[in-house]
Amino acid sequence: MSLRQYEYALAVAQEGSVTAAAEVLHVAQPSVSQQIRGLERELGVELFARTPSGLVPTAVGRAFLREAEVAVSASRKARETARAGAEDLVGELAVAAQIGFGTRQLPRALGTLRRRFPRLEVTVFEEPSSAELDRLCRRGAVDLALMAACERSPSDAHHLGDEEFVVALAPGHPLLAAERVELRELAGEAWVRFDRDSALDAVLVDVLGKHDLAPATAARVSQTATAVRWAAQGLGVTLVPASAVPHGHEHLVRPVSPAVHQPVIAVVRPGPGPAQRALLELLRTETWPESAVFSTQSWVAPPSTANSVPVV
Repeated sequence: MSLRQYEYALAVAQEGSVTAAAEVLHVAQPSVSQQIRGLERELGVELFARTPSGLVPTAVGRAFLREAEVAVSASRKARETARAGAEDLVGELAVAAQIGFGTRQLPRALGTLRRRFPRLEVTVFEEPSSAELDRLCRRGAVDLALMAACERSPSDAHHLGDEEFVVALAPGHPLLAAERVELRELAGEAWVRFDRDSALDAVLVDVLGKHDLAPATAARVSQTATAVRWAAQGLGVTLVPASAVPHGHEHLVRPVSPAVHQPVIAVVRPGPGPAQRALLELLRTETWPESAVFSTQSWVAPPSTANSVPVV
């Protein structure tokens, strides 16, 4: 048996078919089929059941795949450690962030990481759905994720700080005269909202609902920067994390009262390698939230206790 066979079996289990696994692995389909058949012959067991919906691991297959994943992860970690010992990390690092989280902090940390290890290839994407982000973490599809809540153990989850949410207003809006905007003063405002399955839209609905307010929808967008820019044009007000405010619009946002904040949790892949650990340490040095965003006043978000995990 070889680690390559383990990797092929794990890919088939994750994708549900040999064809899809071959595409992910960037190899020919017959090569994957041959490796899986050879592995099953050598083990003397059937690892996958052929069903109308695709290949599904058998009970024995599931037990084998758990051990195979450990072996592949250990091999990957060993390679990364050896390369780190040579002061040169190479390979890929997949990072995901809940939309609007770490908009300023994550690029700075990744920039420092890439300058330190220029041969490291980094893939970053924003995920609007917190449920999908949690699913990606549980599947081990990303190396590190920034999110507001997770079901992982404290050994995998690291509380970096808190994001305070701010309301974005149009130039000349009377509420800009206040250092903080009372939520009840937003009654009757039209809102630039986010996609219905977005974690940010869920925050807005929850916050307003607690104050017996219902958001009247002026428009829905997918990106935080777009929401703030549209609010600046008078289309409606919007609620975003402080670090997501685009440059040039800081004077148009205000924190709200009562304060709205969520914890920022970094979830790392189990058995993290040097690249994941280096990025985590860089994120720890960032300021959460970034109080310098505001030009009209300085403020510090109150500590959050909701949905938080122990700092490790």
